[in-house]
Amino acid sequence: MPRVKRGTVRRAKRKKLAKLTKGYFLNKSKLYRFMKEAADRAGRFAYRDRRRRKRDFRRLWIIRIGAAARLHHLTYSQFMHGLKKLNIELDRKMLSEMAVRDAAGFAELATKVREVMGSQVPVASG
Repeated sequence: MPRVKRGTVRRAKRKKLAKLTKGYFLNKSKLYRFMKEAADRAGRFAYRDRRRRKRDFRRLWIIRIGAAARLHHLTYSQFMHGLKKLNIELDRKMLSEMAVRDAAGFAELATKVREVMGSQVPVASG
C-alpha cells in the first residue's frame, strides 16, 4: 500500500475542530482528543435540542392559552374544542400571542366559544 502522510488534510481537520470548540473551557479547546469529544457531545446536544425546542415552545403556548381561557371560565380543552366547532383555524402560537398581547381579541374569541358551546360549559362561581 502507498504511504499516506496527510499533512494538510490533518491540519485542516484539526483547524476545523478548533474552530468548533473555540471558547470551551481548559483542554476542550486546546487538545485534539478533548476537542473531538467536546465537539461530538455538543453536536449531540444540538441535534437533540433542535427537536426539544419545538416541544418546549408548544408546551409554553398551551400553558398561556390555558391560563387566558381560565380567566374567561373555560378550560383549555373546552376553548380549543369550541374553536374547532367555529372553524377558527388559529394555531397555538398565534393564540398564545393573542393571549399575551391582545387580551381584548382573546376575550372576543372566548365569548364566541362560550356561545357556541352553550350549556356544555359550566360557569365557575367565585
